[in-house]
Amino acid sequence: MIKIDEVLTRGVQLIFPDKKGLADLMTKKKIKLYQGFDPSMPSLHLGNFVGLMKLRQFQKLGHQVIFLIGDFTGMIGDPTDKLATRKKLTREQVLENAKSWKKQASMVLDFAGPNPAKMMFNSEWSDKINFKDLIEITSNFTVQQMIERDMFQERLKKNEPIYLHEFLYPVAQAQDCVAMDVDLEIGGSDQVFNMLAGRTLMKATKGKEKYVLATKLLVDKEGEKVGKTTGNALFLDSTPKDFFAGIMSFPDEVIYLGFELLTEVSLEGIEEKVKKHPMEMKKQLAYEVVKILWGEKDAIDSQDSFENTFQERKPTFDIKVSSGETLAETIAPFTQRQSISNAKELIKQNAVDVNGKSSLDPSLKVKSGDKIKVGSRTFLIAK
Repeated sequence: MIKIDEVLTRGVQLIFPDKKGLADLMTKKKIKLYQGFDPSMPSLHLGNFVGLMKLRQFQKLGHQVIFLIGDFTGMIGDPTDKLATRKKLTREQVLENAKSWKKQASMVLDFAGPNPAKMMFNSEWSDKINFKDLIEITSNFTVQQMIERDMFQERLKKNEPIYLHEFLYPVAQAQDCVAMDVDLEIGGSDQVFNMLAGRTLMKATKGKEKYVLATKLLVDKEGEKVGKTTGNALFLDSTPKDFFAGIMSFPDEVIYLGFELLTEVSLEGIEEKVKKHPMEMKKQLAYEVVKILWGEKDAIDSQDSFENTFQERKPTFDIKVSSGETLAETIAPFTQRQSISNAKELIKQNAVDVNGKSSLDPSLKVKSGDKIKVGSRTFLIAK
């Protein structure tokens, strides 16, 4: 049985205002907590999975978990770590992206059991805010608080624009906490500023202590997020075999962190085993993650497929696609952005092989029997 101390320690970067206060609250009552996810793309990715795993731990302890879809904040675009203004999305684009998110999240969270997770949309309250409300809410924050953020300072140095709606993103996220009256907000350590804005607003409007738990980020030694690079991004609506192979592409230095953030196995002795047998431990990591998402049978099959395909160099072209379309059209659904433009980029980068030969022609007509390799781990067969 998972324990409070483990939940508040494993994969946790920091807790505001303090770990002991949150632990005491969790022993006294069933707390209400959430993490928000902005649907900027149709698929939940590996970074989202880290947050879902932390929500899952709280759910197993019997607490009330909210999976919040930021259909309102998603139209603004979180400026965190962005050195240029994000493109604004329409409500239609955001809702289209979010269509399958509950199905993907249910691979990790339980939406139907005795303590079901709840899915909410922040447009439910944010759409109703009028200009008078906005003035009242924003009076709890200062321009100095917003402008001191690193990415805004970088833009100021380069004389690049900072738009007012970007200042309002953390304010809108803060309003989520107040509207749902939560005890705790969870997010990655890159979200601390936004989450602390929620603490500020909760204290000002309700006189309530809202806790913040920031999880560690799955990053390599250069600080780059793992599993989010072009051509190697890992999404929860991909296949188990692709996900397994994707984890096997992790650099060795993140294997232990992967166990900490992405699995439920005991961490005792893991660090020493990773040092001695990194390849075997990476396989175990991939196996454990796939087992959580798709079940033990798919985990076994995915490991077998990986060993046959990559270690014995016998690729299995087992994803069937239709013939008759262009190469770019055929591989587009299997690219990071699921777009023809993304497909053309990969073809231009020599990342696509047809029948064992690299192809640079996106307009090539795919014939029945063609074997197409996309990147290092996607194998298609045309019918």
